[in-house]
Amino acid sequence: MKIGAFEVIDPLPELNDPCVLAILRPWIDVNNVGTLILDSLEARFETEELARLARPGNFFDFTRYRPTLYLEGDIRHVKIPNTTLSYAKRKGGDDFIFMRLLEPHSSSEIYIDSILRLFRRLKVKRYCLIGSMYDAVPHTRPLIVSGGAIGSEAERDFRRSQAQPSDYQGPTTITILISQRGPQFGIQTNWFIVSLPQYVSLEEDYLGKVRLMEILNLLFNVPVDQSDFERAAEQIALTNQRVEKTPELKRLVPQLETLYEIRIKKREGDVMPKLSPDIEAILWKIIGKDFGKA
Repeated sequence: MKIGAFEVIDPLPELNDPCVLAILRPWIDVNNVGTLILDSLEARFETEELARLARPGNFFDFTRYRPTLYLEGDIRHVKIPNTTLSYAKRKGGDDFIFMRLLEPHSSSEIYIDSILRLFRRLKVKRYCLIGSMYDAVPHTRPLIVSGGAIGSEAERDFRRSQAQPSDYQGPTTITILISQRGPQFGIQTNWFIVSLPQYVSLEEDYLGKVRLMEILNLLFNVPVDQSDFERAAEQIALTNQRVEKTPELKRLVPQLETLYEIRIKKREGDVMPKLSPDIEAILWKIIGKDFGKA
């Protein structure tokens, strides 16, 4: 069955006030935090595929999102990059739709319209975008989560999360229109972005995952895996070791800690101080180096 640009299973499942948890690659999935979360939630809730774009090439440039070859036995297959949705029914709670968004390269308005049309058919109640970005923050403090909300219930949940309201201005993703236009159709929206230290590069960032999972646990009663805390602690320990061995990082971290304390106490309208030029130069130098991965 077609709904907009999506090929959808037929018949549609009967979902109870579904909440969409979405991630966006490559814009806001630094260190694969969002991917880690959706991978674990889809496994936990034993999801089933719901929809995918019928012709993803109408929206994506496959010289930028590369198809991949893989083998099943002796048979060679091609995996085409796509935006996909899966669903999970929960006992005693709202159902989930997990959405893996890709940033479109063309026909973006049709892409957004199709997503919102699909949400309306599925009677989506809440849209929640989660992700991660690099920021000038230290690894020695609790990770900052920033974001926002549109809708009374979403705004209440945002206050409960104790995330910082985002005051970002500048280039953004076209998919922000999902959050902006969703409330026109009765869909309340949240977005939560965890700030990760710019000097920590990981294939799988469990500290970032745990920080966002704490919010999902609070708002949607999603359990947090104890093993994730253990892996996060291991990654912090490895990062501490690297800092001790790297003079530039040893100079950088204390200033990031000072900025962190100012940032979490900042009131609306306050102007944040900037890194000193020499420390900023060190940070960019470190970003360009390969200090290994945890």
